[in-house]
Amino acid sequence: MAPERKFFVGGNWKMNGNKKEIDGIIAFLTAGPLDPNTELVCGVPSCYLEYCRQKLPATIGVAAQNCYKVSKGAFTGEISPAMIKDVGVEWVILGHSERRNVFGESDALIAEKVGHALSEGLKVIPCIGEKLEERESGKTEEVVFSQLKAIIEKIPLDKWENVVIAYEPVWAIGTGKTASPQQAQEVHGKLRQWLSENVNAEVAQKVRIIYGGSVTAENCRELAKEADIDGSLVGGASLKPDFIHIVNASQ
Repeated sequence: MAPERKFFVGGNWKMNGNKKEIDGIIAFLTAGPLDPNTELVCGVPSCYLEYCRQKLPATIGVAAQNCYKVSKGAFTGEISPAMIKDVGVEWVILGHSERRNVFGESDALIAEKVGHALSEGLKVIPCIGEKLEERESGKTEEVVFSQLKAIIEKIPLDKWENVVIAYEPVWAIGTGKTASPQQAQEVHGKLRQWLSENVNAEVAQKVRIIYGGSVTAENCRELAKEADIDGSLVGGASLKPDFIHIVNASQ
């Protein structure tokens, strides 16, 4: 990891937790100790965004797990970036593989969401990644570059500082399978090279690219040692006290 890129860990709680369980998570995060050189953001269910923002220490960021592409309107069940900001939250996760593959969101829709969220002043964690059959048929680069191409067209040059890219191979999410540090580094390196060629060298050098896919307290340090892996986006493991080890993986 380049010294100018601050280590970043996102905890994506997905559709988990109630107030009692969330209080438990907040307790172990508050107790820490957390590496002050790591930026930590928790992605929480929308109904608990304000609750978490009020209860978590100010040093820990809060993210919505999704939002829509416009500021308001007749879109039952959706939330907008403006609403997210209104409750004091400044991050959103967009394009997670579950949004793509369970809810059918297209590259184009995700790109529109990213563009709107950035224009409204949110910081964005856009997710990209290939399925198992795509990896096995040698299409990893084709898939992730295509997903990234849609997104970058909606990111103004002056907004890149508000973007953290998450590479999450779908075949490694919640399956217990993890890309080896070398496999993950290979894709991260190619993503950075692609950004250099398709955006510019400065953006490619500065943007943080984090890895997601069965990151655990056991494998997090090896992943963190790789040159182009700037942190992790963690699912189920972020609900447990061992998550502290993942936050501190770069120490």
